[in-house]
Parts: sequence; C-alpha cells; structure tokens
Amino acid sequence: MTSQELNRCVIAMKTADAINAIDGDPVSAYAKKLSASWARGELTDEQMKAALIAYHRRIAEQARHNAEE
Repeated sequence: MTSQELNRCVIAMKTADAINAIDGDPVSAYAKKLSASWARGELTDEQMKAALIAYHRRIAEQARHNAEE
C-alpha cells in the first residue's frame, strides 16, 4: 500500500467516525482499532465487517442474557 493510499484510508476512517459522532452514534474503541488496522491494510473490508458483526452480536447476546436475569 502506498503512502497516498494509506492517507486516503485514514481520511475515510476519520470521516466515517466524525459522521457517526455527529449522528449521535459514538464509535467504540474496538471499532476504532479495527478501522486503524483496515487503514493500514492489515484487514480487508470483509474481515472488518465480519469482526464488527461478531462484536455486536456478542454485545446483543450479553444484553439479552442480562435482561433475562
């Protein structure tokens, strides 16, 4: 990945985080970590998406479990 491509990915990541913050949806530290890995080319789009889906499924399962107690 060239430095120009890396820079574009970092800008895209920061823009997405800012848009989510404006919409009132805070970006988790985990999501920021994944985004940084994606921007450096360490994760593909699909890997990042799969990791985020798994993360949010775990959170939802914990919430369901806590609601049942």
